[in-house]
Amino acid sequence: MSHSHIEEPAALYAAYAEASSQLFYPRGTVRCSADAMFRSRSARDLGCLLDVDPNVVAWLCLPLEFQCETGSHVPDFLVDYEDGERTLLDAVEDRELPSIAEGAALSGFRYRGIPRREVTDGCRLLNARDLLRYANCRTPLNDRIRMLSAIEEAGALTVAECLGIFREVQPMTGISWMVLHRLIAVELDEAMIGPETVIRRFQR
Repeated sequence: MSHSHIEEPAALYAAYAEASSQLFYPRGTVRCSADAMFRSRSARDLGCLLDVDPNVVAWLCLPLEFQCETGSHVPDFLVDYEDGERTLLDAVEDRELPSIAEGAALSGFRYRGIPRREVTDGCRLLNARDLLRYANCRTPLNDRIRMLSAIEEAGALTVAECLGIFREVQPMTGISWMVLHRLIAVELDEAMIGPETVIRRFQR
């Protein structure tokens, strides 16, 4: 085996090693298609947003490495969108680095560096973190059917109006799981989820 062949995925292994030594909350994910591994808090936060983005089908952490002017680069995510587009994403502090964007383009990838302020803007991240605490729970079928029937009948309900619907799980556990799995939808940007937050059926 040639020496150069051994070195090929070195940056990828280094990224895995760095990410596996870190622990960020919330632990749960919904659309991450392999192990959830994050090298930074910023990457974990961007992952939270990917899980509540209705246009995202699936995402993968530290998917590959490509060459750019500064050497090998491993992006934080490979994201598959509903419209069939695949994009490499990095959580960046201020702006994406042109050399990395150029390296990605030369390797045939769409690429975006997402600035920290775009991730932390508004209430979406805080709400996503709250919901994802319940990612590893599950809303039992009885509660799901009761909840969907009630919303079907009313058109929309507030969180407060739904508290009595759940019999088998805690209400916010049930609601959070159903939001994460796109059975119901709540507004995530305007305010923190509260008793007056409106719940509707998720629209494809």
